[in-house]
Amino acid sequence: MNAAADYYAKTLQLLQELRDQELPNIERAAAICADSIAQGGLVFLFGNGHSRMMCEEMTPRQGCFVGFVALVELALSNHAAIVGANGLRAPLYLEKYEGYSEEILKGFRFGPHDAFIVISTSGIRPVIVEMAAGAKRRDLRVIAITSRRHCENSVPAHSSGKKLIDHADVVIDNHCPPGDCVLELEGLEWRTGPTSTVTGGMIINMLRCAAAERLLARGIRPVLLPSHQFIGNTSAEEQLERFYESYRASLRHLYE
Repeated sequence: MNAAADYYAKTLQLLQELRDQELPNIERAAAICADSIAQGGLVFLFGNGHSRMMCEEMTPRQGCFVGFVALVELALSNHAAIVGANGLRAPLYLEKYEGYSEEILKGFRFGPHDAFIVISTSGIRPVIVEMAAGAKRRDLRVIAITSRRHCENSVPAHSSGKKLIDHADVVIDNHCPPGDCVLELEGLEWRTGPTSTVTGGMIINMLRCAAAERLLARGIRPVLLPSHQFIGNTSAEEQLERFYESYRASLRHLYE
């Protein structure tokens, strides 16, 4: 067996399943995002742990545009050290701590046209469940990106008995298996080859492109972040400044 090729084949199959089954949900989510942005609202993205990467894949990223906000809580996602200070133990504890998400949400003044994307492959940890529930209490539309197979077949971790999918207006399934990993190797007790970064990144970019298309159809031209690697390109530099200023202006209602 060629492990690299096997992982590629299995992940490619998941991407095909995503293409075949999730387009309607991605379009529904894109409609929510475009509607929020068109009315001057913001679309927040939250994910703890590794799911933080999906937030940052949306913004800031070349090709991203004003309207999306990565709500990244460092205490829940900055654990590259693994052990010691900023290690993995504390974030894994905090994501089980009920009430923590509400303290994060209290730091913002959400507007009537804002929306929320909550990302979690398992969809059961208290911090994730309460983030979605808190957004719903504030009358925000909630989009969930999760693994239905993992979420639906797992015991709830929150005392309410609820999961992320119970608080979502739209659920986009990332089609990852329970536990995320797809590859079994002889001699290893646990699987390797996680897939949620690949399928999650695809979902985020499909969603971004679909939202941009819908905004253009409404006569609204999104303010994009250009590639700033073209040294000496004054057009790109000017666009970068436009992006900064437009993004700054879009955040005004959060702190008023």
